[in-house]
Formats: sequence, structure tokens, C-alpha cells
Amino acid sequence: MGWLDFLKMKPEVVEDLDLSWLGTDMHSHLIPGIDDGSKTMEESLSLLQRMESFGLKKVITTPHIMSEYYRNTPEIIQLGLEDLQKAAREAGIKLEIQAAAEYYMDEIFLEKVKNEEKLLTFGDNYILVETGFINKPQMLLEIIFHLEMAGYKPVYAHPERYQYLLTDKKLLEDLLERKLIFQMNLLSLTGFYSKPVKDFAEMLLEREAVSFLGTDCHNPRYLDMLESLPRNQKIYSKIRQMEWINSTL
Repeated sequence: MGWLDFLKMKPEVVEDLDLSWLGTDMHSHLIPGIDDGSKTMEESLSLLQRMESFGLKKVITTPHIMSEYYRNTPEIIQLGLEDLQKAAREAGIKLEIQAAAEYYMDEIFLEKVKNEEKLLTFGDNYILVETGFINKPQMLLEIIFHLEMAGYKPVYAHPERYQYLLTDKKLLEDLLERKLIFQMNLLSLTGFYSKPVKDFAEMLLEREAVSFLGTDCHNPRYLDMLESLPRNQKIYSKIRQMEWINSTL
């Protein structure tokens, strides 16, 4: 190819990210200043405006509740949500904004469940739960059992990111057999976390083991990377064709 031919080549057109098919993002950290997500109201509003431009109709933001780091309560989250909703209305954002929480599964969380404390849920009594990324929690199955016995539907946040699940095939099969609800981060398909995470995410999708998708948005960098979602690849076509519980929220 000569240099004239090179100059005549048309640049590849990258379409704007369209998430209207998903409808609702049910995992993010957009209430400012209460966890490791958005730091200021201005940042939160900027993130919401971008998410609205992607075609999303609703955001259910899920601040961390972790006994050692983020000691949020339903009351703290509700007050933060009301401030965010008010600011969003004043900024002309039409995106519907709700809140739940992302609970870290440990002994203190198990006590909350056993003591029937108020827990933040979304949709049909779904509750978003997470673990550490490296080691399998000893109480994982026990906590899931108690949540289910209490009438909750636990949603296992970003399982593709758990190193222990990647290496423990038996545990993965046990969780799938008991039909634990999996939520995958869209960013995992971009390689944002690592190639092994991306490969694991694609495997879970191929097995149709995932029921929810989320952005897990913390800051602008997350949305910058989300816009690189490989929309010309087979896996993207697959997720667009699958049915997601998100659309019922």
C-alpha cells in the first residue's frame, strides 16, 4: 500500500456507547463522599449525565457497607440519596436514581441478617453482596443460606473478579448448582481488571451463568473505559441478545 492509499483510508467509526437495551444499572458508587466511589456532588452529577447519555433509564446506586472500612447505614445512604436526587433534578438529569447497598459478607453482616436488621434491597428483594478478592470467605455458604432463609435473593457481585473462584472449580459448580444469582461487571469484558478476569467473565457468559450486569462505576475512569467496550466482537452481540433481570427493575 502506497502512502496515497494510506491517506485515502477512512478512519474507523466508533459508535457512541448504547446501553438502552440494559435499561437499569444496578451496581455503582455515586453517592458522594461515603465510600470509595464519587468524591463530590459535582463528580456524581457528571457521572450521572454520562450514564444518561448511554441510554440508561435508571441507576440503583449501591454504596459499600463494610464493617472495617465503610460503616454506612440505611439512614446514611437514604440521606445521601435524597441529596443526590435533589441535585440531579436541579441539573436537569431525568435519569431515575434509587439506592440499595453492596454488603461485605463477614461475621458482622451475618449477625445483621440473623438479628433481622433492616437491609437495603432492590427489585424483588434482591440484595447485592461481595467478598474479598483473594481468599474464599469461610462463611460464604452459611451467609448465603441465612439470606435465603430470611427471604432475600442474594446477588453475588462481580464473581469473575474473585481469584478464589477462578481456581476453585468445585466451589464454582456448587454455587451454580444452587442457582446463586451472579452479577457481572461490564468493565470485565474490556480487560480493565486483567485478562484472566476477562476470560473468566466470557466463560460465565458462555455458560449463561450471569443474570445481572452492572457498571460498578466509581469515578470517570470507569466510564472512560466502559466506552471501549468491544462492540464489534461476538461477546458484545451475545450480551445484547441475552435476557437480563436489569430490564425488570
